[in-house]
Amino acid sequence: MSTSATAKTGINAALIAELQHEATTSRAVLERVPEDKFDWTPHEKSMTFGRLATHVAEMFAWTQTTLETPELDFAKEPFEPFEPKTNADLLEYFDNCVKQAITSLENATDESFMKDWTMRNGDEIYFTMPKIQVLRTFCMNHIYHHRGQLSVYLRLNDIPVPAIYGPSADEGKM
Repeated sequence: MSTSATAKTGINAALIAELQHEATTSRAVLERVPEDKFDWTPHEKSMTFGRLATHVAEMFAWTQTTLETPELDFAKEPFEPFEPKTNADLLEYFDNCVKQAITSLENATDESFMKDWTMRNGDEIYFTMPKIQVLRTFCMNHIYHHRGQLSVYLRLNDIPVPAIYGPSADEGKM
């Protein structure tokens, strides 16, 4: 991961530091997702193990979309999720998403974080808010939420849960 964040000051430096820290933790969780369980789901309304893991990975790339575009219009850009075949595919995809996010953050100015960003589907506007708010809520907090779900999937499959925000019952360390 990039270390140029230390030379930066301002909003992007703070977000890069957080993103790098959380990416390390997220990768530790994603490394444990077994490819033979990609289709497993705890409930018919839940995402599959593989889809949820991919969702955690892809959300890091939403940083780039947020910072480098004024909007996302699903009517113009239909969403096609990545479908990894192996855990190695998943981790490579994740690493690329993190790299994209950090590069976009490195190139952002404090002023750019205050510009509005819109998510829509044609004429239906889901929301418009400053990019900084999109990054904090829709991107970062959203990642942490789904990473928590993913840790439950690990537990339900008797896969050791790594330390996330303190020692885990499985590892007893951070």
